[in-house]
Amino acid sequence: MDASLVMTIIGRDRPGLVESVAQVVAAHGGNWLESRMSRLGGHFAGILRVSVPASQEPALEAALQSLRSVGLVVTLHRDEATAEPPVARGAVLEIVGQDRPGIIREISHALAVSGVNVEELESECSNAAMSGEAIFKARFRVNLPASCPLEVLRGRIERIAADLIMDATLNPAH
Repeated sequence: MDASLVMTIIGRDRPGLVESVAQVVAAHGGNWLESRMSRLGGHFAGILRVSVPASQEPALEAALQSLRSVGLVVTLHRDEATAEPPVARGAVLEIVGQDRPGIIREISHALAVSGVNVEELESECSNAAMSGEAIFKARFRVNLPASCPLEVLRGRIERIAADLIMDATLNPAH
């Protein structure tokens, strides 16, 4: 029987970080199932899910912890099976505007009070081409519960975007 594990990794960015984790997983008979990883600042961070023979789980965990010696911190969690969530509708929310503190807090609060689950969030801050001002962009992939009509949520998000002087679009996922 296989164990499904979810782990986070973070370390100062350098070539070979992903390979060091992949090598440990493979050496313990594991299978790399899915991951999201990125360089942020001077660090490389990621989350991944693997399956490994249950008998290899303790040895895998010990080997992953030994990666601290090369500057990689790994946190391991057992992927416990849960009851299937209620059917939800997928949507994509994109926001863009002048950067300022609190944007993610405002948007994530509106999503949370509406019962919306954030599945993925990508954000970045870059300089505008002509003015050089800091522009914030974010893309949320979300699931809306049946109790939250898309149009109602769109109205909430548009009011927040207007207060923040940002553009926001919320559309059903394809």
